[in-house]
Amino acid sequence: MPTGRITADPAIMAGAPAVPGTRVTVSAVLGQLSAGSTVDDLLADYPSLTHDDIYAALAFAAGAMPHERSLLVA
Repeated sequence: MPTGRITADPAIMAGAPAVPGTRVTVSAVLGQLSAGSTVDDLLADYPSLTHDDIYAALAFAAGAMPHERSLLVA
């Protein structure tokens, strides 16, 4: 899923990564999903979003995480 659907504009939502043409941030999408909302719930709550927008937000967040982590084993 291309993450190019996500933009950061200092004039919109203080530059937080968001879906273009909306004020819906990646953080808002992640927060709702982590709280138990479904993709269909998000689409109902934010009619301007598409499935691709939600998956782009997830891809953007995944890309922002380090790919490798060292785990300490006790």
